[in-house]
Amino acid sequence: MAAEVVAAREFNSRADYGAALAARLDGADLVALAGFMQVLDAVFIRRFAGRVLNIHPSLLPAYKGLDTHRRAIEAGETRHGCSVHFVTEELDAGPLIMQAEVAVAPDDTPAALAARVLREEHRIYPRAVALVCDGRIEMRDGRCLLDGRVLQQPLTPDAPL
Repeated sequence: MAAEVVAAREFNSRADYGAALAARLDGADLVALAGFMQVLDAVFIRRFAGRVLNIHPSLLPAYKGLDTHRRAIEAGETRHGCSVHFVTEELDAGPLIMQAEVAVAPDDTPAALAARVLREEHRIYPRAVALVCDGRIEMRDGRCLLDGRVLQQPLTPDAPL
């Protein structure tokens, strides 16, 4: 698998960055984002529609964007986690594929919670990617389908498949 760095800071706009990424990824079957702290432009997302996945450190739709662990603790949440979703033009709002939960302890810090969530991210992302690569999961008409049927709720790490 080829790897290449395309640094956003080298471009004048999000559109220019998206165009450069799209050119480098031309022909890719799947784009899997992890730790990718950039918002992709609409042209890029439309070009790769249904082929871009993201892992997000919250149980979406809760806590879109940044600082999810701190925000969950401050809100008094007892459960937190991570989500794998298809990327759409709306930030962190694409169809959900899989989620994993962790408990939030009363004395949790954002760093401690982040470490537990990260373990779950490492557990679910490869499973979700494999399901997409195997053709079992797809995005169609803005929905996530498993084996051709609309997924009513995100899969869990231990769901029988």
